[in-house]
Amino acid sequence: MNKDFAFTIKSIRFDENYRPSHNTRTTTNFANLARGANRQENLRNALTMIDNRFNALASWDNPKGDRYSVELEIISVEMDLDVEGNGEAFPMIEILKTNIIDHSTNKRIDGIVGNNFSSYVRDYDFSVLLLEHNKNQSKFSIPDNYGDLHGKLFKSFVNSNVYQQNFIKPPVICLSVSDNKIYQQTKNRHPVLGIEYQPNESSLTEQYFKKMGLQVRYFMPPNSVAPLAFYFFGDLLSDYTNLELISTISTMETFQKIYRPEIYNANSAAGTYYQPNLKHQDYSLTRIVYDREERNRLAIEQGKFAEENFIKPYQATLERWSANYALN
Repeated sequence: MNKDFAFTIKSIRFDENYRPSHNTRTTTNFANLARGANRQENLRNALTMIDNRFNALASWDNPKGDRYSVELEIISVEMDLDVEGNGEAFPMIEILKTNIIDHSTNKRIDGIVGNNFSSYVRDYDFSVLLLEHNKNQSKFSIPDNYGDLHGKLFKSFVNSNVYQQNFIKPPVICLSVSDNKIYQQTKNRHPVLGIEYQPNESSLTEQYFKKMGLQVRYFMPPNSVAPLAFYFFGDLLSDYTNLELISTISTMETFQKIYRPEIYNANSAAGTYYQPNLKHQDYSLTRIVYDREERNRLAIEQGKFAEENFIKPYQATLERWSANYALN
């Protein structure tokens, strides 16, 4: 089998009326907000935080701080398995697309696709395969070819016709920094991305995303308190406009303030040398409800879902495809 898999893209608006579909990973940032008794208030408050942060960063020609708002689309990507012509599909990844509304010119501006990144196969790799591999081991190690399949599937999607037809630019994914690395400030400053940091060593997440074709840089935007990890193709600083970058920063920093307030809503900013700490006590809480322990438990459940519904039943097909996949 040498042909590539086919992908299907579905889009749904992420607003205060959003309800997760049955295919949505419940550990996904946006799905987690849209559950429980406070779901609509959670969503409304998060979206307000995004808009306020966007206007604070895009302050030029914006005297009242209300020129822009951000609309978000959840992009769900299904992979057509179609091994026996039965049309079966697997929910491969979910990402976010930002759209910028300029209320001064009444224009709608494309933002960045990517931002948040959710993947059943990544859940399997980190929460099932890696744990099983290190069970009863005295020293932590990584399985052979770890992340290869996921990386090839992601690159196949980004290089596909369906991606090129729907999105103008390559994706940018924005994640939290690692709490077991030390980050050092550099002299590099960007007007929107802010102060660049460099880690003392490569993380497992960096290595995993490198197999997806992505490189990483760390920046702490103006008036932020901790750097964010930006994973990208090409040249992050030259390939995207300031407004595009602001749309990602405002969206993902808001999520991180909710999910990792110890780091991203701390009451003091990162210094020249910075080690994130999830046990840090000097931080503020947002008004948005979130259960981090539940999210960790669900990641294991969803990794097992991927194993039972994708990895095991299609193992031979996936191995043949992976072996024949032309590396970029």
